[in-house]
Amino acid sequence: MQFDTLITNANIATMSETFGYTKDTPYGAIHGGVVGIKDGKIAFVGTMDELGTATADKIIDAKQGWLTPALIDCHTHVVYGGNRSNEFEMRLNGVDYKDIAKQGGGILSTVKATRQADFDELYELSLPRFKSLVSQGVGTIEIKSGYGLDLDNERKMLKVAKKLGDDFGITVKKTYLALHALPPEYQGRADEYVKQACEWLKVLHDERLVDAVDAFCESIAFDAHQVGRLFEVAKSLGLPVKLHAEQMSDMGGAGLVAEFDGLSADHIEYLSTDSIVKMAKHGTVGVLLPTAFYVLKETKLPPIDAMRQHGVKMAVSTDCNPGTSPSTSLLLALNMACTLFGLTPEEALAGTTIHASKALGLQDTKGRLLVGMDADVALWQIDRPADLSYLIGQNRLQGLWVAGRQVGR
Repeated sequence: MQFDTLITNANIATMSETFGYTKDTPYGAIHGGVVGIKDGKIAFVGTMDELGTATADKIIDAKQGWLTPALIDCHTHVVYGGNRSNEFEMRLNGVDYKDIAKQGGGILSTVKATRQADFDELYELSLPRFKSLVSQGVGTIEIKSGYGLDLDNERKMLKVAKKLGDDFGITVKKTYLALHALPPEYQGRADEYVKQACEWLKVLHDERLVDAVDAFCESIAFDAHQVGRLFEVAKSLGLPVKLHAEQMSDMGGAGLVAEFDGLSADHIEYLSTDSIVKMAKHGTVGVLLPTAFYVLKETKLPPIDAMRQHGVKMAVSTDCNPGTSPSTSLLLALNMACTLFGLTPEEALAGTTIHASKALGLQDTKGRLLVGMDADVALWQIDRPADLSYLIGQNRLQGLWVAGRQVGR
């Protein structure tokens, strides 16, 4: 068989049930394996003996390194203007996050800076964050709007997100998050703003700039009724939904998004058993954001054991944003998911591969090393997959392929 690329002499964390993942083989691992890539897809996964005679345009010796699916960061706010280190300092001096928001800080300070930046400025500001994620083996990135809060600036953010993906050959899923905060010009008129945000969604969907719809359901943001109005519009447009839910209190948001067959409920520290049951029933992924938990010095842990018991799949993401998670390290999030939330390294890797793909509706094409899947592959110089969660500040990435194309080479 003729391949475009063969990666040989590799240990492979397939994360696929075909190779025993979730059954009797941790990580669905193959030792001394080969991955063959053709036309942007995985065309072979197995051992050299199983492969038999084959040729390739390019043959890469992995030198007993580990291949994993390219990592997936399924919840980010990479595109934004401004800097909020002053708020970081305020929180460390005892000012509560909610109080900062009420004083015009928080999300609204980023809205002001993002509105002031033109397209080119916003692209240049976002570029280092995007490149940093990719440098850690991330081949798919979800990027939200939500710092524009008007039609023109939400459009600007989504276009920047699209250009970043196009320029680097990285899969970018663009999420509309106009219900992130109430902009200053709509203070005291939240329902009117929600109505307007629903109209903007229709426009941006027509412009092919929206892959999914998100909202912030919280006491300092929007309630379940307001979110439901936006979700109804998304449903009418055939767009999947997700939700910032139960980060500071239990507003029932996770149950709401599940009832809309939503992709994910994200943050979920204050998640109730009732919502867990609904998430399990509808296949809604729980997205854990341990870096935000850490930065905010939160003490309420997500109900990990309850989600395990009910079979709710758990993804792990950076939540890269200027206020509560100024991080572009998905590898650090892996470590924090283990040390702070008690995930196993295998669960953490699943949370950034197979379960993260489901959180973006991409489970049929990404997140596993399996014949027919997109050839999104990361090569790591590590002794075992657990090293990705164990090593802090050590990026052992040796190569990254997205749709069969080696990124950065």
